Amino acid sequence: MLPPIASKKMQAWIRSRHLIFSDKFVIFETLDYPAVERFEQCLNSLGGCLISVEAVKRVWMGNHRQVILYQAKGSLQKNNHELHHYWFKYGSFKTRFDESN
Repeated sequence: MLPPIASKKMQAWIRSRHLIFSDKFVIFETLDYPAVERFEQCLNSLGGCLISVEAVKRVWMGNHRQVILYQAKGSLQKNNHELHHYWFKYGSFKTRFDESN
């Protein structure tokens, strides 16, 4: 994946509150495991790496179905990366799946 495409994809995840920055890490939460694989491709394209993937909890979808929430943690090598500035302007400190108020 080319870096400009990876950057645009990560910007879309920032706006949709799937992707946040926490200290020096990038945290991505999704219900779709192939999205975690795309996140890893984006990180690799931008010079970063995937650190870990965890199944955090089960989330109810309707009354009868539960799906797994995956949380992927990665790092970008550049501290002042343009995505960090983009997140600061358009992002949030909590993901869309965070239930705390």
